[in-house]
Amino acid sequence: MTPLALPRGLAPTMRSFALPLAILMLVALMVVPIPAFLLDAFFIMNIAISLAVLMVALNAQKPLDFSAFPTVLLFATLFRLGLNVASTRVVLVHGHEGESAAGQVIEAFGTFLIGGDYVVGIFVFAILVIINLIVVTKGAGRVSEVSARFTLDALPGKQMAIDADLNAGLITPDEARARRAEVSTEADFYGAMDGSSKFVKGDAVAALLILAVNVVGGLILGPTAHGLSIGDAAHNYVLLAIGDALVAQLPALMLSIAAAAIVTRVNSAHDLAGQIGSQFGSHKTWTPVAGILAILGVIPGMPHFVVLPAAAVAGAIAWHLRTQSMRPPPAAPAPEPADLSKIGWEEVTDNMLVMLDIGYGLVPLVDERRGGPLMARITGVRRQLSKELGFVVPQVRVRDDINLPPFTYRILIGGVVVGEDQVSPDEMLALDTGQAAGRLAGKPVKDPTFGLDAIWVANADADAATGAGYLVVDPATVVATHLNQCLIQNAADLLGPDEVQALLDGLKERSAQLVAALCPQPVPLTTLTQVLRGLLAETIPLREFRRIAAAIAVTAQKTLDAEELLELIRPELGPLIIQRLCGVREPLRVMTLEGQLEALLGQAVRSDPARRHTIEPELGRRIADALQRAAQPLVAEARPFALVVQPSIRIAIRKLVRTVLPDTPVMSFFEVPEDKAVEVVAVIGAPEALPA
Repeated sequence: MTPLALPRGLAPTMRSFALPLAILMLVALMVVPIPAFLLDAFFIMNIAISLAVLMVALNAQKPLDFSAFPTVLLFATLFRLGLNVASTRVVLVHGHEGESAAGQVIEAFGTFLIGGDYVVGIFVFAILVIINLIVVTKGAGRVSEVSARFTLDALPGKQMAIDADLNAGLITPDEARARRAEVSTEADFYGAMDGSSKFVKGDAVAALLILAVNVVGGLILGPTAHGLSIGDAAHNYVLLAIGDALVAQLPALMLSIAAAAIVTRVNSAHDLAGQIGSQFGSHKTWTPVAGILAILGVIPGMPHFVVLPAAAVAGAIAWHLRTQSMRPPPAAPAPEPADLSKIGWEEVTDNMLVMLDIGYGLVPLVDERRGGPLMARITGVRRQLSKELGFVVPQVRVRDDINLPPFTYRILIGGVVVGEDQVSPDEMLALDTGQAAGRLAGKPVKDPTFGLDAIWVANADADAATGAGYLVVDPATVVATHLNQCLIQNAADLLGPDEVQALLDGLKERSAQLVAALCPQPVPLTTLTQVLRGLLAETIPLREFRRIAAAIAVTAQKTLDAEELLELIRPELGPLIIQRLCGVREPLRVMTLEGQLEALLGQAVRSDPARRHTIEPELGRRIADALQRAAQPLVAEARPFALVVQPSIRIAIRKLVRTVLPDTPVMSFFEVPEDKAVEVVAVIGAPEALPA
């Protein structure tokens, strides 16, 4: 420990006692008489504090950098009023002794600054009060009032913007909390500044009243108590009163300027001097100034020896700024030669879960400087999917790959290619949705998302294609839609322990006891992640995570096996699955298996101790073909349906159906609510009735 260092814990303790001691000193200053030399020290301290506050206000880059300003302004004003009380006592008690009776500071302000003429001092003080009260304080108060009103009106919008960025994954929860705290602090700050401006206004009015009290009191006490003539009493007491008023008014003016500088600041990376300097640092500003001053300087009757040097100075500034603007920017230092013998981890790893690789011909689609729309589309896809799935979809890294053909893109999730196709960046894709009539000139292709027949047409033919019944989309929309489908189909791969923990943290704010009863005891985080990924794999979103968590917490008393947990909680989630298939008053369309076929499959599943849930290949093929034929009319009419089977064979049938009808949910009888109307649209027959 250095000789000047304070022991550990002593500095915070001293800071905690400093403010109460200052308040006690302020009260004592108003009540206890103090000598003139101590009054001088307090006056100098008042000036120093005002200068320090002004410097902090000028050097702040944004108003919140000096968030303590309203409180500092309050205590500085009280300190100055306390000094006024103490100085008034000294002036009235010892004013008959002469100009030095109230200390050297008041004497200096009363004699040197105004030349010992109290009439001049009255006018100087009046001008300072007018500047402070009418100009600076009134303007700062109005700006504070408007800023407080606008800040409070914008508060809901800012909160919604933070929530949107959080849901889109653009910021972390910690960053969101920090931004919310900053928005709340900003509203509190401008509200406090609106009120603290009244302190400055009241201080200026108090200065006038205190001056009047000192003058009237001196004119009464001088002749009556000390035998002075009216002239001598006016000279002594009025001069001391003016000096006292000036020594208090100058710090008040500095605090008013500081308040005005704070409330009129705009957030910037520079302090006030740097901000003003950067905006006035253009030769286009100073060249006209120099020209106009030069013209004024040659007009007869003008003070040539004052105006022309000013024109020369403005011209020199303009020339200097123009010379600086024409200089080439300093060259960046040459990078150090890389050590080719070293290989870093960043060369062999990539921490991004979702990646979109594009050929060099598709770079204009992601170049925002050239109006590339793909990045905005990807952000929109992530935002919408995050709302649908119930958790924040990871960011998508877009990178150009020279190994890809120029117009090819590739979608990777967890390092696995899940989608790949080609687009034409300078054309439009016309999709045949079944309503098109006629032929179009262009390159026929298949839509990468839905497999529809499509044609790449020139931009000029887009209107003709729309008139012919085609659905025309731009290449960025094609890629974004394909990415959206790949993310939905692989949603389970997007969810990891970190995302599950974020879901738990969000639920903990609303249902702390539920989270405490769920994880990490009795359900480990890894098991909970497996269960939730299983739900996503069967297109069950996690938006209603509270309901899902409650079902898992109850079911975890029976088993901790992830697959069994998933099957046991599905009956609780049946309404969530069904609401995506039909309306509240609409019957649920279902396909079922014939009883003999279900019995055969149930026997096969029960005889599988390894729980592989596999079906004999030939029988599985025949069942899949029958399901596909039965579902074809419903798919063509876009009528959603579910396949409902016995609970024991649900997993096996789901694995079978996934290959031919990936969007069809496979449910057990227990997952259909008892009060839900059901419409059986097809029954898959007995094994011998299935076509070979």
